[in-house]
Amino acid sequence: MNLVRITIITSALIGICGCSIYRAPTPIGDYYYLNPDADMSTVGKVVLIQLRNNSVYPQISTDVTRALYEEIQKKQFFSLRVIPEDDPDWRSLNLDVDSISQPTQLFLAAKTLRCDAIMVGDITEYTPYPHLVLGLRLKMIRCNDSRLLWAFEQVWDAADKKTEYRIKKYLNKQTCTGTEVLGQQLVTVSSIKFVKFVAYEVALSF
Repeated sequence: MNLVRITIITSALIGICGCSIYRAPTPIGDYYYLNPDADMSTVGKVVLIQLRNNSVYPQISTDVTRALYEEIQKKQFFSLRVIPEDDPDWRSLNLDVDSISQPTQLFLAAKTLRCDAIMVGDITEYTPYPHLVLGLRLKMIRCNDSRLLWAFEQVWDAADKKTEYRIKKYLNKQTCTGTEVLGQQLVTVSSIKFVKFVAYEVALSF
């Protein structure tokens, strides 16, 4: 009996310690990369370049970029600043976000934008009806060594059952008012609320 109790207690302690050491599994765990050798505490200033928009809805780029800024800032891992895509300093660098990795390019970017790392990406798709669909491709690169720190790619479909389940969990964390069903319906039809949910999930990956 004592041996059983010791085993149970030991298992519980291992579980508690594991939670404090390892990143808890997230709903989007299969869709992002976080460099295991990167120490985010050494990244002081990050610039988020307004996302490129591959959809036919121009406003969505501003909405998603703003939502990402707000949600990632809540994590307080680093200082984050948004730079519009038409910012003169950014445009003067003439960088291709798909292949931004050259040390000389990043050194100049760090000096011009006054940052330690750059976050860039695309809205790969967006459709508001017949149901909301939003796709993102993102990455963050450290300027001093051209190292990929973090990357994320996923498509959210409001009609998908797994997405509906994650929306419900998201709302449970946001409110205790008992209106989760109504809230879930609003998230799946309101582009602004859906974008905030997406940004919340992205921020979970840090």
